[in-house]
Amino acid sequence: MGYDVLQRAALAWEERPGHEGQAPRHTASVTDACSMTESRARMWRYPAHVRGRRHLDPDQEEVFVPVVGTLTMLLGEPPERVDVEPGGVVVVHIGTPMQARNETDEEITFFAYGAPPQSGNAQFLDDVESV
Repeated sequence: MGYDVLQRAALAWEERPGHEGQAPRHTASVTDACSMTESRARMWRYPAHVRGRRHLDPDQEEVFVPVVGTLTMLLGEPPERVDVEPGGVVVVHIGTPMQARNETDEEITFFAYGAPPQSGNAQFLDDVESV
């Protein structure tokens, strides 16, 4: 039994390349910092008008929680746009196409959590224009 606490000031942010010529995103692993073994989690920062890669995960259910700013998700096929403000939650079930986006003029921060802790199995999909 035990627990880990990760304060905001202790987040170790890493730069991730931008998608299709966009500004880079930044991510901080909660999984590593908190020794998670049964799930995985990250904090993400997206600059204005930046998006992640559109994909589906065949093994993992994912949860997204905006912390600062409005997170836009494109969900399903065909994609449906969902805008979620801080305090809201998006749960993306296994095998559902998704894409996280920042469609605003300000940087956003969101928490992403997935279980089981599978990684590297995502199927990347063609990008789409905002809907």
